[in-house]
Amino acid sequence: MLNESMKNKHILIIILSVLILVVFNNVFLSAFTKTNSYFLQRDIVNNTELAPQRLFERTWWVIGKEYYEPTLNHQNWNRWKTRYQGKIKTQEDAEVAIDTMLASLNEPYTRFMPKKEFEDLTTSISSKIYGIGVNIYNNSGRTEIFNVMPGTPADFAQLKNGDIITAVDGKDIAGMNVSDVAAIVRGPENSIVELTILRDGKKFTKKIKRKEIKIKSVKTSILDNHIGYIKITSFMSGTTPNEFIEALNTTKDADSLIIDLRGNTGGLLDNAVFIADRFINSGTIVDIIYRNGYKKSIKAKDEGKPLDKPVVVLVNGMSASASEILSGALKDSHKATLVGNKTFGKGLVQKIVPLPNQTGVNVTVARYLTPNGTDINKLGIQPDIEVGSDIDFLIENKVDEQLEKAKELLSKK
Repeated sequence: MLNESMKNKHILIIILSVLILVVFNNVFLSAFTKTNSYFLQRDIVNNTELAPQRLFERTWWVIGKEYYEPTLNHQNWNRWKTRYQGKIKTQEDAEVAIDTMLASLNEPYTRFMPKKEFEDLTTSISSKIYGIGVNIYNNSGRTEIFNVMPGTPADFAQLKNGDIITAVDGKDIAGMNVSDVAAIVRGPENSIVELTILRDGKKFTKKIKRKEIKIKSVKTSILDNHIGYIKITSFMSGTTPNEFIEALNTTKDADSLIIDLRGNTGGLLDNAVFIADRFINSGTIVDIIYRNGYKKSIKAKDEGKPLDKPVVVLVNGMSASASEILSGALKDSHKATLVGNKTFGKGLVQKIVPLPNQTGVNVTVARYLTPNGTDINKLGIQPDIEVGSDIDFLIENKVDEQLEKAKELLSKK
């Protein structure tokens, strides 16, 4: 085994609350601990089997060819090719060596994805998953449910917001991160998971049968004063564009529109561009800056009349990546007013590259600029009107100051 340890493969951006349904990554019971704007290769799974040494070498080659910064953090990338020659005997050896190599880039988004994590990613994109139907987050070290989806197994089992999960199948989960809890809650359709729940100081167990969850990443309603409300929980799903079109149809008679991107940590870049294109009929949506400075401007398509009504976009510190591409495009194009808190500040774009052994690598291939040429990486986007806090929308029965401000602005218009 390799002595060097790089098991911190998930130190990416654990954003305040890590959800288990289709909220931050559209992966049901698979927590999303990173934010991404993705380019996706459609042939998503590589079933070729390679020896662990060869897998390491293939990953080395992909990073050297694709990574957006040509100096690869000012180092001689060739040194990694032979560093572990003859030392990688097992899949675990390969993963440790790859993680160590990628850590030398000192950039949190480029990462290796083992088979299980890569499988979860493909599931999130296909929008088909089996689970029980809850959103969870880490509340002071405890795994707490903050949303039970209607009509799901968790709903039928009468789980409630505020329930604390203390054990799964009899295993104490104290100290476990949300990703690990998610991993042991997931399972095949119709299998049983037993949760130990703490509620109002009393413990009890629930046996819940896992079912296929129909994942939706867009939620729609009509608020008072004929204001349409569309919440996009993730840009990760392949169905997000169609869901958004359905939401626009549902709200077509509304006088104005709120688009809620709070807590949305990103997903597929194409999804953000598609939605921005519904509002912008000319000009740049986003500029993508590749290796060696090559720039690709993604322009709005002049196809039909764009949506022409007052729009407020709600953002917060958990709005990242693809959410920032959309909100930045609408703000710079003067198509919407941004309300809330400064966004996360991720201005890098990743490409998912399938690797042998059903694994993959998420490699940063570009950075992006908003239409005004602004680089928001590590800076975020400042809203036009700053109000409330990042967690207001997570707290049940608390007045949502940001939503109320949006409704106030639109009522005046």
